[in-house]
Amino acid sequence: MTTTTGTITSLVQPEPAEDGAALLDQVRAALARYVILPDEHSMTSVVLWIAATHALPAWAHAARLVIRAPEKRCGKSRLLDLVEATSHNPLISVNASPSAAYRSIAEAPSDPPTILLDEADTIFGPKAGDNEDLRGLLNAGHQRNRPALRYDAGTRKVERLATFAMAALAGIGAMPDTIEDRAVVIRMRRRAPGETVAPYRTRRDAPAFDQLRARLHRWIRAHMDELAAAVPAMPVEDRAADTWEPLIAVADLAGGHWPDDARAAALALTETRDANAKESTQSRLLADCRNAFGDAEALPSSVLVDRLRLDSEAPWQTYGKTGLTVRQFADLLREFDINSQNISFPTGRAKGYRRTDFTDAWARYCPPDTE
Repeated sequence: MTTTTGTITSLVQPEPAEDGAALLDQVRAALARYVILPDEHSMTSVVLWIAATHALPAWAHAARLVIRAPEKRCGKSRLLDLVEATSHNPLISVNASPSAAYRSIAEAPSDPPTILLDEADTIFGPKAGDNEDLRGLLNAGHQRNRPALRYDAGTRKVERLATFAMAALAGIGAMPDTIEDRAVVIRMRRRAPGETVAPYRTRRDAPAFDQLRARLHRWIRAHMDELAAAVPAMPVEDRAADTWEPLIAVADLAGGHWPDDARAAALALTETRDANAKESTQSRLLADCRNAFGDAEALPSSVLVDRLRLDSEAPWQTYGKTGLTVRQFADLLREFDINSQNISFPTGRAKGYRRTDFTDAWARYCPPDTE
């Protein structure tokens, strides 16, 4: 307090600027107390994803966080509890309906809640049906300005429903490929003998996490203009770059070891996801055609199909009701602009394919032929 010309002026000391790297280190340490993640890359990714939820208005893309495990008791729900405790405005649910999710986002479209779905395998698992509306919301909401359109018969108007929001899903087994393709995927596993964690109790432990959440929010919101303008150097490309850009922008803002750790995590988790991604039917067909051609430069369609069906480890013997047919074969290849044509063979003219018809598609969609 100081006196000037008879006036008493109160001096308020500004709060010291938050050390972003130290704050993220504290979040990492808090998570590690209650859950064991499979590796440091996964821990780095979860911490950065949590921080990124506090800056959603700055992002063009909203990364999904998929927490999956092969069995129960692998810590996926506990990790989701910790994500709830530290992310921005969390809205957690089990088996949420599409309409409820849409309305929750629509209530605050400029700064929506972070959607958290536990037991997501009950929503997207093999016995749960397609849930196309919810899947569509999660896919569209990965990118800003992708509203869902619904016709309101009462008002006779088209309603635009906001979809843009950060979302995390936890469940047993893989999520739909279209969701995982837009996600940071964390593969939980059961603790090994000797691995221990502290029990998490909401009443006792939540206040400390509330403080961390508040500090994260203040730090992030003080740098929104900087984050919105950030164009970080990305170690990955295409949709993976869209997904990881917010996390790496946060890491660059924090400084210290975080920028290097973030890029290493993006590379490691993206490579793991690509290696474990289920191969599409069409891509498998292309690769198997390369083997079926052998040394031939051209083959009749029927011969190619017969050779494909000879492989007992391939899906073509049981494809459809009676196994892969020539018509189904042609339909699948047509997606790659590969079409049959009349070709002269020693046995006469017949519909078939030339090896050169496949060259471009093999280069684009199949791993290199190392044999």
